[in-house]
Amino acid sequence: MIGVGEAAAAEIASRVEKFVRDIVVPYEKDARRDHHNAPTDELIQELRDKARAAGVLTPHILPDGRHLSQRETAIVLRMTGLSPLGPLACNTNAPDEGNMFLLGRVGSPEIKERFLKPLVAGKARSAFFMTEPAEENGAGSDPSMMRTTAARDGSHWVINGRKAFITGAHGAAIGIVMAKSEDGACMFLVDLPDPAIRIERVPNTIDNSMPGGHAVITIDNLRVPSDQMLGRSGEGFTYAQVRLSPARLSHCMRWLGACQRAHEIATDYANRRHAFGKPLIDHEGVGFMLADNLLDLKQSELMIDWCADVLDSGSLGTAESSMAKVAVSEALMRVADRCVQVMGGTGVTDDTIVEQVFREIRAFRIYDGPTEVHKWSLAKKIKRDWKAAHP
Repeated sequence: MIGVGEAAAAEIASRVEKFVRDIVVPYEKDARRDHHNAPTDELIQELRDKARAAGVLTPHILPDGRHLSQRETAIVLRMTGLSPLGPLACNTNAPDEGNMFLLGRVGSPEIKERFLKPLVAGKARSAFFMTEPAEENGAGSDPSMMRTTAARDGSHWVINGRKAFITGAHGAAIGIVMAKSEDGACMFLVDLPDPAIRIERVPNTIDNSMPGGHAVITIDNLRVPSDQMLGRSGEGFTYAQVRLSPARLSHCMRWLGACQRAHEIATDYANRRHAFGKPLIDHEGVGFMLADNLLDLKQSELMIDWCADVLDSGSLGTAESSMAKVAVSEALMRVADRCVQVMGGTGVTDDTIVEQVFREIRAFRIYDGPTEVHKWSLAKKIKRDWKAAHP
């Protein structure tokens, strides 16, 4: 990742911000939603056509294929997050953004041409098939518990298992499937839909910003050519680590933008709404909540930038991304909650995006590892470091 410099990234971000505020925000009331209240692919493609025309589609990847640095990406993705529809419109949404990053880093030329190119062009959505059903004691926060199997059969691999919470699987054209061979974890690229990959159900969830929902999947004798394996057999967890930290941080970037917008809405409400003889902002309890928002928003921004610098140095940043994910998700939860509280009854309605942001951030505290798992991992690192310093 060479990057373009922060001045150039700021110019990209400025164009993205104008596009999201002027073009995307009016679509927030668009009725094109599926039965889970998620945006339909028709709506997404219409927005992407407008982003393409405005020159802000996939803004974190340059026309020559170069990727912005993580620090630069943070500037841009924050602006796409100003609307829940912004990442979808600009093609910076999860899981596509993380999948593009992974394929760009480790995909073969053939895989990049066949699978990465349509993602970057915004012509296809993707899904990452890793998490498995809890009732089967499958992989979740602990990926080593993976039960989905991959067995070699001549020039193909045969995959069997069940997956759960697979974001965007319904309607996706490209899948990255994780399974376990006798060598260890593996990743496979597949075209979707495929009759061997069956969507059992798409449960209703607290969030609805991601098209296709979070599906439960059965994989029954899926045959994948060997050249569609990412790397070699047993290297899947290595590649997962390449994707993991940047994907965690991208979530932080996008949701920071969403909470910035929620704070703007709550601030506007507090200045316009009068009660007990004066604007709400002049009541100390309300003013202090908005002041606390500024503190949490700025601390989140600085935490993201710090972790981005670590990743830009070439480090995997596993511990640092855990710290950023915990700190930012918890801070943004406080921001979203205060915005609802400041707005009172209006805050719990869908008259504004504030209540949606609150729901989405609540889910974000679990996605890419819940706070407790990250803290447990950090505690283990503290113990390892102490033992290394006290042989």
